[in-house]
Amino acid sequence: MNLYSAYKGKKGLKRILAATIYSLSGFKSAFKNEAAFRQIVLLNIFLITVSFFISVSRVEQAMMVAVCLLALMIELINSAIEATVDRISLERHELSKNAKDMGSAAQFTALTLIVLTWGIILI
Repeated sequence: MNLYSAYKGKKGLKRILAATIYSLSGFKSAFKNEAAFRQIVLLNIFLITVSFFISVSRVEQAMMVAVCLLALMIELINSAIEATVDRISLERHELSKNAKDMGSAAQFTALTLIVLTWGIILI
């Protein structure tokens, strides 16, 4: 019995290329199908652009950009959780609700981190 997926056979540069293609497909799918992801992208475009025009140190600017990108990553994970739960069943179930709510809470925490980080740096 083989415990590994047949899709795991690529190595070296082929694996890196395949992973890049899969990642780009994930970005495309999230942007096309997830309104929250599009909103976070627009927020990031605005905030990251603003970070280049305000007088802060490079470390502070890096932190401001990092928390924005963190929120984007968490939204991708949240969307993946929601898609997986919906794929398993659209039936209402307490565990499904918990999974989706926890993903939402993670995103709320990331957005709070943006507000706190930007607020502390700018005030």
